[in-house]
Amino acid sequence: MKLLRRAQFGNPILREKAEAIALGKISSAEIQELIASMRHTLIKKKLGIGLAAPQVGRRVALAVIAIRPTALRPKIEPFDLVIINPEITERIGRKKALWEGCISSGAGGKAGLFAQVPRYRQVKVKYYDETGKLRHKTFKDLPARVIQHEVDHLNGILFVDKVKDPKTYMTYAEYKKRISNKMV
Repeated sequence: MKLLRRAQFGNPILREKAEAIALGKISSAEIQELIASMRHTLIKKKLGIGLAAPQVGRRVALAVIAIRPTALRPKIEPFDLVIINPEITERIGRKKALWEGCISSGAGGKAGLFAQVPRYRQVKVKYYDETGKLRHKTFKDLPARVIQHEVDHLNGILFVDKVKDPKTYMTYAEYKKRISNKMV
């Protein structure tokens, strides 16, 4: 396991479509080490709650999600997920705009830019887990939002592409001062 360097906005890999991982390769040492290093980078550095392989310079369809309680979300249940070759098969309900950032949008890997992004509250997803088992599952609330964000990364789409109201853009410092302090 090692800490991985994160690609920043402007790096061409973030705009490329990730390649599917062959089923026989999921259990390979290379992919298992990548998963472990992505998880380690995400949790150890406390960067955010999701990390897609293109964000660490790998053009493969893999994302790691690690949601933990924070000062802003003290009652959130810990949630861990690895999604390989994910496909959102159904979007349920209406979109709702909520605050979102991206660890590729700021210096040092911290989210430097925030805006309101409309996303579905629930999604059905077909994906392979880290053992290579095919899964079909419905996710809602924060996990659904993070999955949509990470699947976008795997398709070369950044959260800034989804912002409908450009007046909601703000830096991390402003977000922390104006928005996150009101959420606690």
